[in-house]
Amino acid sequence: MRLPPAPDHPELRLRHACSRLSYVSHRLTIPGGDLRVLQPSEAAELPDDGPVEWAPLMPYWAVLWRSGVALGRELANSRLVGLRVVELGCGLGVPSVVAARAGAEVLATDGSDEALELVERNARENGVEVATARVDWTAADDLVARGPFDLVLAADVLYERASVALLLSLLPRLGGEVWLADPGRPAAEAFLEQARRRWPLTETVRDGVGIHRLRPAL
Repeated sequence: MRLPPAPDHPELRLRHACSRLSYVSHRLTIPGGDLRVLQPSEAAELPDDGPVEWAPLMPYWAVLWRSGVALGRELANSRLVGLRVVELGCGLGVPSVVAARAGAEVLATDGSDEALELVERNARENGVEVATARVDWTAADDLVARGPFDLVLAADVLYERASVALLLSLLPRLGGEVWLADPGRPAAEAFLEQARRRWPLTETVRDGVGIHRLRPAL
């Protein structure tokens, strides 16, 4: 059983802060119909076109990443009915919601309980259901046990070099094809350099964001 955090624990302080957040609503143009996405208003003006120097002020999940929007638009043009889909580091959950709207069975994962609560709310705002699970990439056995998945999604999840090895190790355990969207961050380039040596990989560009498709195998 997971014990509750101590009163002065950073996780609990962030949870209390998030409970007081106000939200802004975005209407995103997505093939097949606009999407309504709620976002913490304090993060609405944060840039995502350079180094994430604001990270100590707001968590990553609170930003409406253009990579997530681009991946959502790419998914909207795909046949997903009946597929089992998992999103890693889902944040506000745009790709997850689009995949669910396209008929997939979706599991959205993140390291933040607050992110997962908002993803569930964003799914309801768009008339779909998305399952959620809190996942730490360093301890992902429970997630692996829920697989294999037909499609693995990840949008702008490689901010730090330390995440490269974790993702390279995790992806083959989840099964299926991977769609990773990234605007060109240095850590993502390091990941892709190693991924190309191991697995088939194709790349396209949508809205200035690279959409990288790969099929990992152990």
